[in-house]
Amino acid sequence: MPLALLALAIGAFGIGTTEFVIMGLLPEVASDYGVSIPTAGFLVTGYALGVMFGAPLMTVLGTRIPRKRMLMLLMGLFIVGNLLSAVAPAFSVMLIGRVVASLAHGAFFGIGSVVAADLVAPHKKAGAIAMMFTGLTVANVVGVPLGTLIGQSAGWRVTFAVVAALGVVGLAGVAKLVPDVPKPEGVRLRHELAAFTNVQVLLAMAMTVLGFGGVFAAITYIAPMMTHVASFADGSVTWLLVLFGLGMVGGNLVGGKFADRALMPMLYISLGALAVVLALFTLTAHDKIASAVTVFLIGALGFATVPPLQKRVLDHAHGAPTLASAVNIGAFNLGNALSAWLGGVVIAAGLGYTAPNWVGAVLAAAALLLAVLSSALERRQSAAPAADEAVPAAAERGAAAVHH
Repeated sequence: MPLALLALAIGAFGIGTTEFVIMGLLPEVASDYGVSIPTAGFLVTGYALGVMFGAPLMTVLGTRIPRKRMLMLLMGLFIVGNLLSAVAPAFSVMLIGRVVASLAHGAFFGIGSVVAADLVAPHKKAGAIAMMFTGLTVANVVGVPLGTLIGQSAGWRVTFAVVAALGVVGLAGVAKLVPDVPKPEGVRLRHELAAFTNVQVLLAMAMTVLGFGGVFAAITYIAPMMTHVASFADGSVTWLLVLFGLGMVGGNLVGGKFADRALMPMLYISLGALAVVLALFTLTAHDKIASAVTVFLIGALGFATVPPLQKRVLDHAHGAPTLASAVNIGAFNLGNALSAWLGGVVIAAGLGYTAPNWVGAVLAAAALLLAVLSSALERRQSAAPAADEAVPAAAERGAAAVHH
């Protein structure tokens, strides 16, 4: 794998850290600014919304800029946003800093996926995408716990300063290691938008929303589920999330490896198994060991879908994949937001802390059905040209026989 993938992974590590570390620092931030925890939660919501809307916006703005330069500009935006968060004198200023940093998120992963895929041979594209996303998964294992520890001991502002420094390292890596490939000639915004008329691209994005939504339906409520149902101590939630992150790392790498060999079978297996494991979580959540194993499997199976889905979007948006790739990153965040809301609805309805697992299982099963539908449509589309070619060929043979 090219060293340029390491630079992209470092940038992804910083972005993953800043996205999730705030969740462990909300009490400290709320206390410093004199706001309630729910109000401080807007720092999470604002970031997610920034990713959703920033992914297409920043990609469109960068359509006329070479991809390497755009990646550098995005890392610069990420650095500015985190520095602003680190020194923010008021809560509103910190919220602005979070939104500024989030604007880089979707476009960096979207453009980075295209660049990563272009760096390797066609049969290694999903593996290259997975290598870049490894930075995001490792952030959940190392960056988030370490950032939380730093924030709780040295102050949350130090955490965001460190994350900004990670951004500087990522920026330097992109500048030094990523090749300066010219922007493809003839690709305009209308070409990028045309990708959204492709049914396969839309189906892949819908699978992203539902599949990863299934993961976050359960994981969003892991703290009350593990403490109230599995009877873990409050402090155990941190290492359970590390276990989830380890699953993400393994699933991402396995998904990337096997997606290059058999993309759709990889999706069938991972989505099907995810639906089953989420359904079983309603039972395993009552046992400490079984619930810990299940948390790991949810992370592994959930992230095993990421490289194949991202590659599928790139494959079907060929010629102008950048915007579609970035919007698919936004689809992950849409799935997170949708599933977290649905999980909250079933808990509020009095169905218990394990009820979101059923929501996740249904979402993952729906993603599996879309995968089967997508594959069936693809086979039908590939069979149609073959049938069209067979008719003239048969007519020619008949004419030749008559003439003979």
